Amino acid sequence: MKTLILNGSPRKNGDTASLIEKITEKIVGEYRIVDAYRCNISPCFDCRYCWENSGCVINDEMQGIYKYIQECDNIMIASPLYFSELTGKLLDVGSRLQTYFCARFFRKEEPIIKSKKGAIVLVGGGDGHIDTAYSTACTLLHHMNCYNIHEVVYSHNTNEKPAIDDENALLGLNSILDFFGNKE
Repeated sequence: MKTLILNGSPRKNGDTASLIEKITEKIVGEYRIVDAYRCNISPCFDCRYCWENSGCVINDEMQGIYKYIQECDNIMIASPLYFSELTGKLLDVGSRLQTYFCARFFRKEEPIIKSKKGAIVLVGGGDGHIDTAYSTACTLLHHMNCYNIHEVVYSHNTNEKPAIDDENALLGLNSILDFFGNKE
């Protein structure tokens, strides 16, 4: 089993990272974490190469991610909330999924044959509005051929209580592991 984890947090030891670490401690199989703030992935600049060609003209770390997306079984998006949305750097990475959109809608091709399971982990200390971020994350997952998506796991009020101490979030992570087919 292979799992791709897209980490939208700028903080190496923050709440999002602590929940990702909890998942990776128990996950069975291979996993790859894409750290949106530390990877060499440029955002889409709308060159329109992918309107007529498969892949992306930008030669950066995303090329390896495209390959991993093809192979993996599960994809998890984990992000803090910034103004009730995924972080900007994670959206930069997500913009590079434009090639999959163009394959389907312009070139009439199916870019990813293998279906995947998806999960979303959101962390926030703000107003608790997760609908926009959840919707965006689902859209990104759909473009990576994830339509079987686990119920969102969300830790709120992290200004007062660290996510790693949020019992509901920890239960949600265990549920994600089970959903992904984790067999210890």
